[in-house]
Amino acid sequence: MKHVVSWSKHLVAIASLAIAAGCAYNAKANENLAVAAGFKMITPQNPEHQAVLATLPKDKVSPVNYRGANYYVLPDATNNVAYVGGAKQYQAYQQLRTQRQLSNDAFEAKQLDSLNNHDWSGWSGGVGAFTPLP
Repeated sequence: MKHVVSWSKHLVAIASLAIAAGCAYNAKANENLAVAAGFKMITPQNPEHQAVLATLPKDKVSPVNYRGANYYVLPDATNNVAYVGGAKQYQAYQQLRTQRQLSNDAFEAKQLDSLNNHDWSGWSGGVGAFTPLP
């Protein structure tokens, strides 16, 4: 039983690292899209900027009204910066995200199609076949 508990702890640790790596990749991808869409990277210059940045959800572009003007802000609290754009940049960001998703979907479909069209006959029967152990 102790061995099973130890194995479970390792599995949870590995899963946690994989999730963290995935989140870091997604955050970086969003930042890259924001820059490509024309967002500008800014460093908070005063406590008011830092307070606004601290209230925003991580890894998400949020609308912010600052001193009467509307902005779209993607915070990067880890590096104490924010990516800021207007309506035009936000629209470009949304288009880039849609293109990225369509590209990912097409890539996955192509992979599945390749698997479906593959001759798997060599994988059935014989020594080492996928059969239950006694």
